[in-house]
Parts: sequence; C-alpha cells; structure tokens
Amino acid sequence: MTKLRGGLIQMGLKGDTSMTPEQIRDKMLEAHLPLIDAAGAQGVQVLCFQEVFTQPYFCPSQDSKWYGAAEVIPDGHTTRLMQEYAKKHNMVIVVPIYEEEMTGVYYNTAAVIDADGTYLGKYRKTHIPHVAGFWEKFFFKPGASDWPVFDTAYCKLGVYICYDRHFPEGWRALALNGAEYIVNPSATVAGVSEYLWKLEQPASAVANGCFIGATNRVGTEAPWNVGEFYGQSYFVNPRGEIEKIASRDKDELIVHDMDMDMIREIRNNWQFFRDRRPETYDPLFELN
Repeated sequence: MTKLRGGLIQMGLKGDTSMTPEQIRDKMLEAHLPLIDAAGAQGVQVLCFQEVFTQPYFCPSQDSKWYGAAEVIPDGHTTRLMQEYAKKHNMVIVVPIYEEEMTGVYYNTAAVIDADGTYLGKYRKTHIPHVAGFWEKFFFKPGASDWPVFDTAYCKLGVYICYDRHFPEGWRALALNGAEYIVNPSATVAGVSEYLWKLEQPASAVANGCFIGATNRVGTEAPWNVGEFYGQSYFVNPRGEIEKIASRDKDELIVHDMDMDMIREIRNNWQFFRDRRPETYDPLFELN
C-alpha cells in the first residue's frame, strides 16, 4: 500500500487590518511556523496553507493599500522562507500568496516547493469572482497557468484555488495532466457556499479519481465582517468520502495518510476517462 501523508493548516487572522501588510505577514508567518514544524515532526510529505495565507482576506475592500501585500515569486520573502522549511523537513509545501508580477499586475498564486527546497513553479488562480463583498478583480488578474501538475518527491500534485472549485473543467484538466492529489486553498465564508463546501470537492474527487485536500481559514475579519470563515479543512478520497476534517473555528493542523493505490483501483473500476467523449463537446466551446 502506497501512502501519502498530507497536512493542511487553517488559521484565523493575526493582528488587525490597521497594521501594514508587512506587519500582518510577519504575524501570520510567526503563527504558522510552529505548525509547520509540527507537520515536519509528524512526517507530513505534502503541506498546504489557506488562500493568501499571510494576509487577511482583503477583497471586501477596494483599498489600494493591499497592493503592498504582494510579493514576487520565487524571490520574495515568504517563498524563500518556505524553501528553507521545505528543505528542513524534507516536505513539499504549497504556498498560496499574493503575487506581484510587475507594478500594477497582481495574481492570486500558489508557489510549489519540492521536498529539497527547490522551487518547482506556480499556479495562478484562473477564475476570479467579482460580486458584493468579494471584489477580487480589483486585486487579481486572472491566471492562465495551463493546468500545471508538479512532479514532486512524493506525488503528482495539482493546485486549484478557492472560487476555481466551482468550475469542473480545471479539476478535469489537472487530472488529465496526471494529478493524483489536488489541493484547493480557500477563503470562504458561511452562507450558500458552506453546503457546497462538502459537495463540490467530493464530487470532483469522484469525477477525476483523485485525492483532494481542501483548506479554509477560520474566524471573522474586521472591519469588513463579510461572514464567518468556517474552517472545516478536509481530505477526500476518490470515492468522494471525506476521510478527515478539521474544526470549524480553531487554528489547526490536520494530518492524514492517503492510500494512493486507491487512485488506480477507482479509475479502473469507474472508467470515466475511457468513456469521455471529447469529440462531442465542441458545442461547449462554441458558447463562449
């Protein structure tokens, strides 16, 4: 039996939004480092944080102050620090941060670092919401990352970020590109999405015969107070069964062993890839 030990960290905001982005980043990193070390001590092989994990979810505002939270990848402070921790613990780390490509061009991005500290590449959030309370297009340009799958020391890894999860096409593209384990770092609040939280990723895991690790932040964030970030980070298997889930309201590291042999077993039993009919799907692309 081939096991992959995954870790997910969920956390509430440290500090407050009156602080500078750099001050908040430092507080969030300070809070994460003991949990990263705990993950390493427990033998976690692939670790993932929540969406834009060093900052508040600032998209309820349209305040240009938060452009100052963006960092370059891979040469920015947070990515470099996570490279050190990946190497220290021989652990793959997915690092979701606010990225500055150049002045005025910003992305919602996750850097992927291999277990020896090597920077493997990044995924940029593809689908960007823009509705009341979630003014993301003010802050993020849509990514076009061509669905990268990272050949890490332990697995073939894909990344899909928060709002992306509502779009089945990306899950399928990542799986067809070879992803065995896909992480979905999120910042999502109570309301309609809470029901979907335990529906969409399990359905996507089934449809694509893969494991998914979904992680969410916790708590409320003043002054915006758009709702409660409800945590409940979890691992789901290719049968759509949630195997381990975190609390609703606590800073928490959850660790879980995934049986990677299940991927071949399920894909051989449920021949969804074989029975696809892409030659019949052209009308989908004509409805742009």
